[in-house]
Amino acid sequence: MKQGIITKTCAVAAALAMGVSLAACGGGSSADSDKGHVYFMNNKSEVVDQYKQLAEMYTEKTGVQVDVQTGASGTYDATMSSELAKSNAPTMFNISGFDQFAKYQKYCEPLQDTEAYKLLTDDGKAYSYTIDGDSFTLPYAAEWYGIIYNKKIINDYASKDYAVIKSADDIKDYKTLKAVAESINEHKDDLGVDGAFATPGLDASDTYRFSAHMGRIPLYYEYKDMNTTFSKTIKGTYLDNYKDLFDLELETSPTDPSLVSSKTYDDVTSEFALGQVAFYPNGVWAYTQIKGNEVADDDLGMLPYYMGIKGEEESGPAGVYDASWAVNKNASDKDKQATLDFIKWMVTDDEAKKILSQDMGFSVPFTTFDGDEFQPDNPLTKIARSYAADGKTEVRSFTVPDQQWQDDVAAALIEYAQGTGDWSKVKSAYVDGWATEWNNNEESLGSVPQAQKFDQQG
Repeated sequence: MKQGIITKTCAVAAALAMGVSLAACGGGSSADSDKGHVYFMNNKSEVVDQYKQLAEMYTEKTGVQVDVQTGASGTYDATMSSELAKSNAPTMFNISGFDQFAKYQKYCEPLQDTEAYKLLTDDGKAYSYTIDGDSFTLPYAAEWYGIIYNKKIINDYASKDYAVIKSADDIKDYKTLKAVAESINEHKDDLGVDGAFATPGLDASDTYRFSAHMGRIPLYYEYKDMNTTFSKTIKGTYLDNYKDLFDLELETSPTDPSLVSSKTYDDVTSEFALGQVAFYPNGVWAYTQIKGNEVADDDLGMLPYYMGIKGEEESGPAGVYDASWAVNKNASDKDKQATLDFIKWMVTDDEAKKILSQDMGFSVPFTTFDGDEFQPDNPLTKIARSYAADGKTEVRSFTVPDQQWQDDVAAALIEYAQGTGDWSKVKSAYVDGWATEWNNNEESLGSVPQAQKFDQQG
């Protein structure tokens, strides 16, 4: 998910670690120490108030004290390391990304036999970090990314005699997407738009869309060919397909390719939100910046990342499940059970479920969250979820090595866009850098993701 943008600014005005005791109202008088203790180390500053509400509700209901400490942006790892070394260490904590899992795996309790784990959806289970059959994390927030589009612009275009489609429903593959984008760009003056695609911004605030997200699409299909969920070496089999889509964005955006590195995330989001372009590759989180501008909720659509890869027509948008809960295996049996009971309550109690889904805005990958009343009020989330309901396969976001790999891919893309480097540099950063960074990570973190059979994933 995109971090540090307008959606998060309220957050995290504080780059401080916040410690908040969240026992029930009245100073914790309703808590019963004989029932165990839950101490949650949270890394999402923007939902502290909602976790406080959940903690107070649970203490009042059960008598179990729930304490929450939040490490804000940039402080979580330091706070976690300090807290885990204490005798009264957190009984549960957040894991975001493989690097954090590798760092804290020695503290993680196997969860595959717990009631909470069994309530995960198949996709949720697939994203749980697993080693030798033991699953150590519970993903609690699913998000999706694809090519967001403006139905109003597409329908207006489709009504023209020069249109190559009759409606947005005709865009079901890369060939059609390319034809539509090029045609819109050719007739942009008549349509009153500045281009077909939003600028592929390569300012540091926006490069994640091309490294961490778009870069995972060819990886997914290469892993599928290899029948694996992890490899320290890759060939870049589908990078030419990636190039085709990237070129299409460059050629049909409002910005000269030589200037894309100066375009920020806010710049390119505004192009779409103000109705200046038809297509915008991004995720469901972009809705918070789009709403209230020139694109009505009913005019929002989302396509998968079509690149011309065989079989992609049967896939939907890509899913990402970076945020997970873990339980401290070193906690007492009483506190571990209290913690597992608290997690189960959060994903089964209707009022708690509404706080997680509606107030926090999470699409929670547990089977207990079926139905719109337990999903975020976000039209892009609803559209992305509808693909699975229609029988499409969700593209899985497999782990990329680290930020260095992403930065190197982005730097090569900038050179390519500006004409100062050729595509071979992008391929080298993607393929050679992949092996280099995973080897570096194995040396520094002591582990890499454990490969499983691709065709055995949920």
